Amino acid sequence: MGKIVLTGIRALLTLVFAAAGIAKLMGVQMMVDEFAAIGLGQWFRLATGFIELGSAILLWVPGMTALAAGLLVCTMLGALVAHATVLGMGSSIGVFVLGPLSALTLWAHRDQISKG
Repeated sequence: MGKIVLTGIRALLTLVFAAAGIAKLMGVQMMVDEFAAIGLGQWFRLATGFIELGSAILLWVPGMTALAAGLLVCTMLGALVAHATVLGMGSSIGVFVLGPLSALTLWAHRDQISKG
């Protein structure tokens, strides 16, 4: 896949996950309500926000793109479970877009993963 396309995907992931992470960390009411419905406590909202914002930054740190994308894949898998079991699938379109884009980014940077 072309370098320009992959860079565009990283830029999109950065914008979306930075915004989502900041919203979670700032306590936007919708995020507070969603995480209350999930039932794991607001600490989980804050942890998710830090992971999303941190991953958005790490996507651009040389040698850290695979780690960041891997964290985002895990986050999207968790979001998929939350939507499928608690929140409802109606608002889950982002999971089906951002999850595969995160996985594609991880695959494209798989050379950063140590084999040792």
